[in-house]
Amino acid sequence: MFESLKKKFSGTIGKISDKISKEEEEAQKTDETLTEKVPDEVTAKTDLNPVLEKETSTEGTVKEKETIAGTETSENQETELEPSEEEKSGLLSFIRHKTISEKDIDDILFELEMALLEGDVALEVAEQIANSVKQDLVGRKIKRRNDVTEFTKEALKNAISEILNVDSQDIGDLILEKRKQGEPVKIMFVGINGTGKTTTIAKIATFFIEKNYTPVIAASDTFRAGAIEQITHHADKIGVKIIKHKKGSDPAAVAYDAVEHAKAQGKDLVLVDTAGRMQTNINLMDEMKKIKRVIKPDLIIFVGDALTGNDAVEQARKFDDAVGIDGVILTKADADAKGGSALSIGYVINKPILFLGTGQSYTDIIEFHPNWMVEQIFGE
Repeated sequence: MFESLKKKFSGTIGKISDKISKEEEEAQKTDETLTEKVPDEVTAKTDLNPVLEKETSTEGTVKEKETIAGTETSENQETELEPSEEEKSGLLSFIRHKTISEKDIDDILFELEMALLEGDVALEVAEQIANSVKQDLVGRKIKRRNDVTEFTKEALKNAISEILNVDSQDIGDLILEKRKQGEPVKIMFVGINGTGKTTTIAKIATFFIEKNYTPVIAASDTFRAGAIEQITHHADKIGVKIIKHKKGSDPAAVAYDAVEHAKAQGKDLVLVDTAGRMQTNINLMDEMKKIKRVIKPDLIIFVGDALTGNDAVEQARKFDDAVGIDGVILTKADADAKGGSALSIGYVINKPILFLGTGQSYTDIIEFHPNWMVEQIFGE
């Protein structure tokens, strides 16, 4: 999963390390030359030509002494012309500390931006990653090649973590809170046709059944032919009660009945299926707004297809503008080698990814955690 992102970031780390290490090798050659010249330079800065002076002792004898750069030394005293090893080490340490500058990484980060855009990462996300890495790296002092690799990897991990770090509501905590009030948690699922929304609702029901919560499903997609039969099939297979009316019925009425059933039976969750619709279909969007007004959902979750990349991001933005969404589920994440939508969608709409669909079975769904994705990209 996310193999494309992993390769892109790994390549960036390698390119920055190679470039700065090459400059470091050239600097070390200069160091060696400077090391050989250190005594001469010290000599050049110091008047080393001894001047013989005669000094008459109190005993009347003449004694010769050397004056070197204003310092008197006796004949039997050694003149220390070379700097100590400690002084040499300090000088070379100063020379070898390479400081990363913008020109060292600008070209490489521009290449990374272009590669991310090709991988379906949203423009603002690609720019944010590049800017964050630049801010983190420029001015860093490098002593050895490993420093470059570690610093670059850490800068990229920080950038990705910041992109993915969006405040999220824990649904389990919300269920416990609503239980105290004698109310079910009402979750409304929205998205366009073909994203796997209906199957995802069955997966979410299974996920919470395994946590000992009891869901009920509302078949509020009364518009699409076969939709009621499809959601009924899934509900029967996982053993969940479904509330449904005939095709063409008022979707808001179906959702309302499901909520009343959950209250009466003490059930924890109402999962409301809605008609898949294009975000530009005004009539169907108005219908969805009516469901929202009638049941006042606790969460509205957008279900998007990870394989559609930036299209999923744009769809989520439109649905958020229309009804306001609280979170995202991305389906087919296991087949998404690029990973662009998973990286972009939360940052662009400032809503968290809650779950990822990872296969065909009802249990193939995982809670999304930013640290998990960072590990997927940068882990060994």
